[in-house]
Order: sequence, then structure tokens, then C-alpha cells
Amino acid sequence: MAPSRGPQALARTLHKTLSNHRGPVHVVRYAKGSAKYVLSGGQDRTIRLWNPDLGTEIKKFEAHGYEVLSISVSHDNTKFASSGGDRSVFVWDVTAGVTTRRMAGHMGKVNVVELNADATVLASGSYDSTVRLWDLRAPARAPIQVLEEARDAVQTLHVDATTIIAGSVDGHVRTYDLRKGELRSDFIGQPVTSAIPSSDGTTLLVSTLDSHVRLFDTTSGKLLNAFTGHNHTSYRCRACFGYAEATVVCGDEDGAVWAWDLVDATVLQPNPPPKVHDKVITWTEHHPVDPGEMVTGSADGTVKVWRHSS
Repeated sequence: MAPSRGPQALARTLHKTLSNHRGPVHVVRYAKGSAKYVLSGGQDRTIRLWNPDLGTEIKKFEAHGYEVLSISVSHDNTKFASSGGDRSVFVWDVTAGVTTRRMAGHMGKVNVVELNADATVLASGSYDSTVRLWDLRAPARAPIQVLEEARDAVQTLHVDATTIIAGSVDGHVRTYDLRKGELRSDFIGQPVTSAIPSSDGTTLLVSTLDSHVRLFDTTSGKLLNAFTGHNHTSYRCRACFGYAEATVVCGDEDGAVWAWDLVDATVLQPNPPPKVHDKVITWTEHHPVDPGEMVTGSADGTVKVWRHSS
């Protein structure tokens, strides 16, 4: 077989450091579309909107009474949802900078929120082991459905047109087919901290607290690949696909960003990667369209924007 040129190298040159948060950063999300902006949420109870190109803070959103653990941006960038220690889910108007709704109902902190494609339905996953679905078009403040299959905290969610994928500390990834009313449960055997499907939905990337990232076939549940070398045993770290889904990227508890070839699971150089944050990297997200940019968030209080050296 002719040698392929292999996946593109990861963006590893520090472009900007965003350091206005006071305390750990728990989540960093790109805006949708051309993704010229970034939202981050932290222990300091704030959500901050940044221009990552200039490294400037544009706006600060304040309403949470506790730490912010999750953010989900709508398809048109006009609103976003957030959650954390409040036990409530907040929906915000980006321009006005205020909350437009707050949905209470969870009995514990809300680890994750995720909007569907047209921002009509919101899913929230909590320490109380439930996933709640909220209709954002309805005036009622009660959830339209409560999914109670998890036996421990729900840490990660993905929502698309017909399915909801929920990863829990109980070691399961559960896929709910809303159209058929079916549930498939895949037992990973270790606490799940992130679960991200590929863009075509055929594979699922799962990170767990045994220092593993695994790639599964979504139809059969078969393990396709395992990615190791990083240190991930205690905190919620997020693995994601790199550009064009040719690589897998994950920040670890030592403050290093690891990258692997998706196909053969080899660690991309440098191996081992350098320490680029002073504490655990809680969030890693690749730019949705730009091959040469990604962001990381860390318990050291910073968000870092990475690019290719020009």
C-alpha cells in the first residue's frame, strides 16, 4: 500500500491566552458557522465571549450562582444554553446578554446541556443521573421527557434529529432512538467523560477515566480503536476529533494535549507532548472549519487558542 501523507499536524503554536476567568475553566465552545467567537464557562460563575483572533473579551454573562460546567450554542449564534451547579438550565440572548428562560427540575448540579440542530429542544444531564428534555417553543417550564436509565451522574450528551447519546459515570453510553422509542446501552466499564459522534454518525469517540479514548462503531457497538498514552483518571476531560476527523485529540490531567492518528492509533509527534497548561486540561475543541485552530480550557484558569506556526 502506498504510504499516505497521514493526518495534518495539530495546531500547537500558542496564538492567544485568554485569562480573565478567576479559577478553573470547565468548558470552551466555538460559535457556529465560521466560528469567529468562543464562549467559555468557569468556576467563577461567569460565561465569557471572546474574539480568539484578537484575544479580547467581548462580553461577560452573569446569572449563575454556582460554577458553569456546560455551554451549548444555537445554530444561528443568537442564543446559547448553559448549566452548572445551580441545578437549573439557563438560556441566554447573546445580544442582550440576559437569560430568557431558566428551567429547574434537576436534583443535582447539571453537568451538561446540549441544544438540537434548530435549538427547539434542549437536553440536560445531571449529577442526579437523569437526562431531561425541554421544549424551548412551549411556554411550560416542565420537561417533555425524563430519561432515568443512568445509575450515576450523566457527564456528556449529544443530540441530533432522532437520537440522544448520553455518557455516564456508571460506565455506559446510552443511545436513545427517539423515533423508534428504542434504547441501546453500550457498557464501556469505566466512567465516561465525553462521547462525540463523527459527523456522519457511524462512529463514536468516548473518553473514560482509565486513561483511554475509544472509537466505537455506532451500529454494532464494536470497538474499532483505542488511544492511550495520556493521563486521565480523575477529572472530566474531553476528547474530540481533529480536522477532517483524521485525528483524535485530548487534553490530559498533566496539562498536555495528545493527538493520535484515527486509523492506526499511533501518537502523533511530539510524543510525549509538552505540558502547555499548569493544571488539568478540562476541555479540548477543534475549530469546526479551520484546519489550523483549536482551543483548550484548563483548571489553571486560562483558555488557550492554538494555531499552526505561520
